[in-house]
Amino acid sequence: MKYVVIGGDAAGMSAAMQIIRNDKQAEVITLEKGSIYSYAQCGLPYIIGGHIPSTDDLIARKRETFQEKYGIDARIYHEVTKIDPKTKTVYGQKRDSNVPFDIQYDKLLIATGAEPLLPKWEGSKLNGIHTIKTIPDLHSLIEDIGTSKKEVAIIGGGYIGLEMAENFHDAGHHVTIIEQAPQLATVFDADMAEHIHNKAKEKNITLYLNESVQAFTGEETVHEVITDKRSIRAEIVIVAVGVKPNTQLVEQTGIHLSSNGAIIVNAQMETNIKDIYAAGDCATQYHRIKQKNDYIPLGTHANKQGRIAGLTMAGVHRTFQGVVGTAIIKFFDLTLARTGISEKEAEALRFPYHTIKAELPHIAAYYPTPEPMQVKLMYEAETNQLLGGQIIGKLGVDKRIDVLATALYHHMTIQDLEDLDLAYAPPYNMVWDPIQQTARRREH
Repeated sequence: MKYVVIGGDAAGMSAAMQIIRNDKQAEVITLEKGSIYSYAQCGLPYIIGGHIPSTDDLIARKRETFQEKYGIDARIYHEVTKIDPKTKTVYGQKRDSNVPFDIQYDKLLIATGAEPLLPKWEGSKLNGIHTIKTIPDLHSLIEDIGTSKKEVAIIGGGYIGLEMAENFHDAGHHVTIIEQAPQLATVFDADMAEHIHNKAKEKNITLYLNESVQAFTGEETVHEVITDKRSIRAEIVIVAVGVKPNTQLVEQTGIHLSSNGAIIVNAQMETNIKDIYAAGDCATQYHRIKQKNDYIPLGTHANKQGRIAGLTMAGVHRTFQGVVGTAIIKFFDLTLARTGISEKEAEALRFPYHTIKAELPHIAAYYPTPEPMQVKLMYEAETNQLLGGQIIGKLGVDKRIDVLATALYHHMTIQDLEDLDLAYAPPYNMVWDPIQQTARRREH
């Protein structure tokens, strides 16, 4: 059996490894348009802040490991531009030589990921304007930064924008964040986002909310960002306004796409065309709370979906069980975490809901140095089923958000949270965990 995988990162190589392990006769060819396999994209901002010494530390497995240890034909600079499902052939061009290629397959996985959005603003081709997705992207940024301190403008206040803001600040640069929404981190509710705003201001990060970028000015290098309200000096610009699925190559294949261009897959990662699969940031993810397909491009989902795709392709029956919308981010000494759905999402889905909020210490209040946590829970008004949770604090946040994510996965109610047997000792917790204390404040 000849398997072809397009994409050499999380989803693609997770699948390739499962194929190799479960089909001993497999011929596996992976096609990567760049030159680097299996690297941790989420670690890129921390190179800027000096927290991770080198991009080499982000590479999980080198291409040579896949080739020599596992027998995978891991090709580089192979960009696929066309898929013909009738002849089961992929076509493309070698980026290092411009030589065309075509490869036939028995089973095909599309794991092409996503690419950063860069709106067609006037001046967007100026030097000093960057998106961050790959190791070469980061190397280009580091070269532009040089050795002097810079005025850095970050467009977009989502996960990447906040991480880049923190790390540029840690490296000694002055940072401005421009966000067209009324708040940073729009996956959080507005009342929770205020804690993020306060931390940004504490760190002397300039915030411009409710502002839309119009253009950039400069001669060869960017000098200013022009918004609908002002001009902002900038020597380095990071555009972090989201990503789009990298699925242009499937547009003429008949493969079904969602409204944002992500490939629609079932629980086995199958597309609507036989023997073609998709996984990772180019594909949809089923949301267990919304009970419909969603698009939440994260490395955790890419690895899980890739694993399921590889098992399915190799004839092992497994299904992807879906996501609940869990995410966590470090922003200076705060941890920002959320799972489930937000108020905005609940309103869009017309879910009747209640919310509960509390500020509670992360450990027993009498034990030294308890830190406050802001806890917010949301539950369905009639059934009391848990719908989501958001927690912001300095310590103990990650533990609690994972409890809530597990509760959401199993469709637990707000009362069920009270009954959980959670770990207790004064240095780690209170007798009633903060999420349980918050749950007990529900409306009856």
